[in-house]
Amino acid sequence: MEPDSLKIYFVVGEESGDALGASLLDTFQQMNESVSAFGLAGERMKARGMQSLFDISDISVMGISAVAVQLPKLLSRINRTITDIEAVKPDILLLIDSPEFSYRVAKKIRSKLPQTKIIKYVAPSVWAWRPGRAKKIRAFIDHILTILPFEPEVLRKLEGPEASYVGHPMSNEIPIIDSAAKRKCKDPVHLVALPGSRRGEIKRLMPVIGETLQILSERGFKCDVTLPTIPRLLDEVTASSKEWAFQPKIITGDDNRKAVFEQADMALAASGTITLELALYKVPTISIYKLDGLAMRIRHLLTGWTASLPNLIADYPVVPEKFNEYAHPHYIARMVERLSLDDHERLLQLKGFDLIAERLQQNSPSNELAARKILEVARSK
Repeated sequence: MEPDSLKIYFVVGEESGDALGASLLDTFQQMNESVSAFGLAGERMKARGMQSLFDISDISVMGISAVAVQLPKLLSRINRTITDIEAVKPDILLLIDSPEFSYRVAKKIRSKLPQTKIIKYVAPSVWAWRPGRAKKIRAFIDHILTILPFEPEVLRKLEGPEASYVGHPMSNEIPIIDSAAKRKCKDPVHLVALPGSRRGEIKRLMPVIGETLQILSERGFKCDVTLPTIPRLLDEVTASSKEWAFQPKIITGDDNRKAVFEQADMALAASGTITLELALYKVPTISIYKLDGLAMRIRHLLTGWTASLPNLIADYPVVPEKFNEYAHPHYIARMVERLSLDDHERLLQLKGFDLIAERLQQNSPSNELAARKILEVARSK
């Protein structure tokens, strides 16, 4: 480590966060900024020479039920991370994802190392549920880097930490695609199935997608199905789809997924960031989701009008959403049929996707804007 290098401690627990962290490491290097990276890292960050304190899959949990089940392990990892941060004494503690884990770490570090600046990269979804969190996290977070344009104003109104919009990484990574080229589907239709990247999501959504495809087959619909997944879920996804009416081509890897999106006619996708990626690739989409048992019992706490990022950015319903008992295969199958037509519903989505791409445009790449803001916060008094 160079004597004057900026010490950044990363807290990453998901693949998406690993991608953001890796992009930041590349950007600091391109900017000739001397940065020493510590903490938790996924495969992308480790490929850039960073060592991870432990395997981030240990803290990659989502949903209240999952957190409750894994709480002993999470607490052990939290204590280990806090001890490591105290030894490193970083200039910046950068929280990227896994809030159940990272916020507990940040609270302790605020009291133990008050001189360390704490930054959250990607805002918590206070616009969707538990808006009171915004004010609470102000006690231990100095600044938030948001990737959605409306979030700084939301955080300001809710008395949250200072925030800066740095742009969404996808807006720089995805080539500009002419929506007119997506008006007509191929024959057979190229359908992409995206049941999620967590085991719980896979378990709940694979049957829904499988039943939908069965109904489509019985109704004479013709399609080729591709199912992008991640290596650790490959066996599970393969086993779960072996009885599907349309046997999917299962792929892994970012490059393969992006190539599929460029050619896809439409998608059935778990609610999440993937719906925004599909929107920027101009792939008409139906979003589906099923909450776990405990989350279902507290869903009255949800305050957002939509869970779809494309809808939030456009500020009107662009992507149709079917949740829980409304994710009915017979209904979804008919939605797929309608969305496959060169018709009003398909054209409305494509028009909405053009608006979303426009609203996400920035003068500089998001990773560069994020890196510069981190340096600014680190150097502020």
